[in-house]
Amino acid sequence: MMNIEGIKNIYFLGIGGIGMSALARYFYTRGVSVSGYDKTPSPLTRQLQEEGIIVHYEDDPALVPASVQLVIYTPAVPASTKMFRHLSCREVPMKKRAEVLGMISRGTPTIAVAGTHGKTTVSAMTAHILKTADIPCAAFLGGILTNYNSNYLGSSNPRWMVIEADEYDRSFLHLNPDLALITSMDADHLDIYKSESHLQESFSLFAGKIKPGGTLVLKKGLKEPKEFQGKLMHYHLSEPADFTTSDIRVEEGKYVVDFSGKLNLENIPLGSGGRHNVENALAAAALAWIGGAGEKDIARGLNSFLGVKRRFEMCFRSSKTVYIDDYAHHPEELKAAISAARELFPGKKLTGIFQPHLFSRTRDLEKEFAQSLALLDELILMDIYPARELPIEGVSSEALLEKIPLKNKKLVKREELLTEVEKMQPEVLLTMGAGDIDRFQQPIVELLKNRYMS
Repeated sequence: MMNIEGIKNIYFLGIGGIGMSALARYFYTRGVSVSGYDKTPSPLTRQLQEEGIIVHYEDDPALVPASVQLVIYTPAVPASTKMFRHLSCREVPMKKRAEVLGMISRGTPTIAVAGTHGKTTVSAMTAHILKTADIPCAAFLGGILTNYNSNYLGSSNPRWMVIEADEYDRSFLHLNPDLALITSMDADHLDIYKSESHLQESFSLFAGKIKPGGTLVLKKGLKEPKEFQGKLMHYHLSEPADFTTSDIRVEEGKYVVDFSGKLNLENIPLGSGGRHNVENALAAAALAWIGGAGEKDIARGLNSFLGVKRRFEMCFRSSKTVYIDDYAHHPEELKAAISAARELFPGKKLTGIFQPHLFSRTRDLEKEFAQSLALLDELILMDIYPARELPIEGVSSEALLEKIPLKNKKLVKREELLTEVEKMQPEVLLTMGAGDIDRFQQPIVELLKNRYMS
């Protein structure tokens, strides 16, 4: 087995990915020489460069340092790129990000958060609560924590390592956590799993990777993993469980919650919006409590948690309009984000801009996407963001639009989006998607500022 501690020079293929960049930051802060390639510049790659990490955007093998001892890659970088072909022919170990996370976490007690949605926010909340409780932790996250403006939290001697356990490509099977949580097992990544039953089987295998004597916290109602032999606990927002809530209310635009069961807390104002984030807060509180945080620290952590960028992120608010940006790219996530906006801003017209992510996901969940998007008052649909995929015949945003039972809907090309937003007078505007729709966040904010703040 490779000794990860002895590596002094690492090259990242796809360094701008949210998970890859966290790993790059981890190694860089430990004195390792870190460099990498990504297809296009982004705010995240520019931030890495500002921190001192070398990033280039040319598919040119000559730019790879000769002294590289390890290549870490993501499946998002096609094997057809010159860089990938060149590096795979060299006598340098190539490891997926998940494999390296497994190596890093092997020697440290690990909290792993899995689920088809909710895992980024739950892991981020958990890490923040542990930090608030002065419990040393390191965290590798799939989003940028607003409190720290980073997707990596470091500690020289962590008591816990918090890891977002990704089900894509069965990556989470490289982990051996001491404490794990599963938020959801909805059908997704069917290009990999082929069926929902195979996806659920993979989650069961993940639970079986928990160390002997470890604990699994499972959302009540999910199928219990047959491979798991340790201590099982449940959480649920409304049903009796080890961790549950006794009251949820909205006060002055914030959710206020009472927890009951093994953890008893009252009148906790949450720092992040959305009813789905109340459930995420309950899950994180359970993990932090099992991990050693006291009730007062949990309350302080949840109240001071400012959210994860692009997770129901309030980007602009005035007396006339509200703009929220969300990473939602699965029908259940869309439903959660739209429902949260409805609850927080009752009676307001809700306009959504959605960029579908992946041809295969759009094909496999077309009916469910149509049902979730129909919860809007008005929809602007963008073209499908292909990511790692080639087009699939018959799968398009035009075909999806036809299936959505909504009167006010239209398809808008990427280059026409800002012009379309400029024509609108939105009361509540919600942008959603996991592709590159985030590139429009700041231009939309500027547009709304110029209109409503000037």
